[in-house]
Amino acid sequence: MEGKMANIFKSAAKTENKVLTLTFLREGTKILLGMKKRGLGQGKWNGFGGKIEPGEKIIDAAVREVKEETGLVVEKSNLTENAVILQVLPDFEKMLEIHVFQTREFTGELTESEEMAPKWFEESEIPFDSMWVDDVEWYPHMLQENIL
Repeated sequence: MEGKMANIFKSAAKTENKVLTLTFLREGTKILLGMKKRGLGQGKWNGFGGKIEPGEKIIDAAVREVKEETGLVVEKSNLTENAVILQVLPDFEKMLEIHVFQTREFTGELTESEEMAPKWFEESEIPFDSMWVDDVEWYPHMLQENIL
């Protein structure tokens, strides 16, 4: 591997990973996605998640991020971790370590936040053309509840 990508991988290998959460809420044949309104991924549909706060456990961050971004409440005991995705983005010094969760059990009232505008999609109508390019590769496994 040569050039810019080689330098990115070398740089990422020398630092701690940036640990993130990504949680998907499902109901029947529908999945809840959010349109990112600001920051990394702005203008893309995605699940709900973000950074781990200092001293916070990964699963606790997943619960907190869902509440902050959707108004919905999920219990730790109802979350299933389906994957840990390692990703390097060109503008980041650190490798992203994304812990992917999903649940079909949640309570509360769905609300839009400053960061995300949530919308239910049929699983057969997920808007991959408005998402991260690699989502089309791993979403089918997550939707089948496979562990990646």
